[in-house]
Amino acid sequence: MTVEPIDGQWAEPEAGLWIAIQGYPRWSEPRLEKEDRARGSGGAIAAAYRERGERLFELIRGSFSLVLVDTVRGRVIAAVDRTGQRQLYHATHGEHLAIATTAGGALAAAGLDRRLAHQQLFHYLYFHMIPAPGTAFEGVHKLPGAHFLGWQGGEAKVAPYWVPEFSEPASASAAELMDLLRKAVGHAAQGESIGAFLSGGLDSSTVSGLLAELRPGEADTYSIGFDAEGYDEMAYARIAMRHFGTRAHEYYVTPEDVVGTVPKIAAAYDEPFGNSSALPAYFCARMAADAGTRHLLAGDGGDELFAGNERYAKQGVFERWGRLPGSLRKGVLEPVLTNLPGRPNVLRKARSYVEQARTPLPDRLQSYNFLHRLDPAEVLTGDFLETIDLDAPLELQRSTYRRPAHASALNRMMYLDWQITLADNDLRKVTRMCELADIEVSFPMLDDDLVEYSLRIPSRLKLRNGRLRHFYKEATKDFLPREIIDKRKHGFGLPFGVWMGRHAPLRDLAYDSLSNLKKRGYIRPEFIDEAIRLHREGHAGYYGELIWVLMMLELWMEGHST
Repeated sequence: MTVEPIDGQWAEPEAGLWIAIQGYPRWSEPRLEKEDRARGSGGAIAAAYRERGERLFELIRGSFSLVLVDTVRGRVIAAVDRTGQRQLYHATHGEHLAIATTAGGALAAAGLDRRLAHQQLFHYLYFHMIPAPGTAFEGVHKLPGAHFLGWQGGEAKVAPYWVPEFSEPASASAAELMDLLRKAVGHAAQGESIGAFLSGGLDSSTVSGLLAELRPGEADTYSIGFDAEGYDEMAYARIAMRHFGTRAHEYYVTPEDVVGTVPKIAAAYDEPFGNSSALPAYFCARMAADAGTRHLLAGDGGDELFAGNERYAKQGVFERWGRLPGSLRKGVLEPVLTNLPGRPNVLRKARSYVEQARTPLPDRLQSYNFLHRLDPAEVLTGDFLETIDLDAPLELQRSTYRRPAHASALNRMMYLDWQITLADNDLRKVTRMCELADIEVSFPMLDDDLVEYSLRIPSRLKLRNGRLRHFYKEATKDFLPREIIDKRKHGFGLPFGVWMGRHAPLRDLAYDSLSNLKKRGYIRPEFIDEAIRLHREGHAGYYGELIWVLMMLELWMEGHST
């Protein structure tokens, strides 16, 4: 077997144990905390393994990736933390197993040929990244959050070691939530030279404010702005900065920044990555590094724990349809609503509502995915279509959505987002860009105690009468500025489509990349030309994002010589 390469190697030769650990594991048992202080994390992991075997992960918390090799039993165990803050890739070749923290490392260690996985390239076009367990390369897989790999006798298995158990109690304590938030930031803010991302949203403002409590007058916050209408929320970051008294650092990203940096960002990822907010995340991290900050706290995760994504409220409207008696829906309402007289737009909206309401979750979440709204044969070449399963993305989402037992639709949607939107998109965006800027990052909102507490908040309080994050907002209303409590969700979106229309070098970069992508044999050239035409004719935001996704695919391939 081959394990390449993971920091924090630890060995217990007399017991035949070899352990590699990365990250910051914590322990649910005091005796293991004591072992960690005495012998390090490796010693605590060895003690947990002797006690529980493959069930050792019942005792581990925090952010981590680990590999344990038991040469006596001929066994390998590898795992990543519950929310996928860390990553591990694995590959088998004959009877050999390779594990690495990068896809390329696993590919090389296993001695596999470098072949792109067509199915996963389709997943990239569908999700704008590649969700676990797939990777861009044939024969290489990555562990999803809260999963472990067990390998013995040449046989490998991958299974979850933790699945959340949601409950629906009558009430929840706002004071307890605030206490847990303070403890989570305290756990993460260890050491010197620590700052925080600050977008002016709920989570970054909470983390920044709690850091300011810990370090009055000495909390550095880093914010990104854009000189583009509808994209800049620097005003909210400044409200939070003044409210908490942080030392503000600001940078306005320009189209020139995009042209000069985007090929580097595309190549920095192990796999194609199409989240355009990676670029402002990089500039924020680089600004922090230039200012001498070595460790940033990020607010990612709060929306997925406390119901902050707009689609959760929207799906609640459709879920009401399913609770109506079937005879009423099918015998009365559907015929009436799909044949309403009057204006065409009223009829179109009624039909759209019925069509979406009849589609079950989680499939309905992808109603606006362009690969569902268009015939795939209009988008993809015939040769590429023959190599992929068009249903695979939905099957992945369905299996994940069904995993938690006895969970509400809201909680299932949030768990689905933990596994895909958060672990393989938002966290990868931040962690990789911080690595590129040579800076460390932690996610206090994903502290295990906070995660477990979120499971005990009733769904009706997480999202109430269409109000996103109702319980969280009520719990933090005396801490956060009112303007931030009431603001609409925004984020670090990049005005790429707008800038591309008026900045020639950026437009040239995009068009040159798309021209090269046409030759790859995956996307129909006619579809690429149509996307460019629609962008030029006024659909700058929507088609700009599509062009970004396609451009990043080509730039990634060029950066990795594929």
